[in-house]
Amino acid sequence: MTLREVKKILNCTVVVGDEALDMEVDMACGADLMSDVLTFTKSGALLLTGLTNAQSVRAAEVADIKAVIYVRGKMPDNEAISIAKESKIPLLSTKLYMFESCGKLYKHGLIGISEYREVKNEYTAR
Repeated sequence: MTLREVKKILNCTVVVGDEALDMEVDMACGADLMSDVLTFTKSGALLLTGLTNAQSVRAAEVADIKAVIYVRGKMPDNEAISIAKESKIPLLSTKLYMFESCGKLYKHGLIGISEYREVKNEYTAR
């Protein structure tokens, strides 16, 4: 699924990264604890979160997250936006709540990180 499709499904606003909307995303996770993001996510995931400060983008950068979607209509602060621009991490915002956002994406075929396993340098669904 492309980030553009995610944007449409969740009716997102693009904060940063219009040029990256054609990137493919294969899995997603939802978390507000960045320690969980650093511990449990997989490289290349899409992150949905309600945490809007710079830590959300820093954690995404360290965890090799492809893009961040802020839920509940939240918008990232200026420092987060600046870091995202530097790191080329797209930031989007949706008015939907976390549960609804994850559910809609899952319903449209985007699976969670626990449903993926790495085999010969490619991801395959379990």
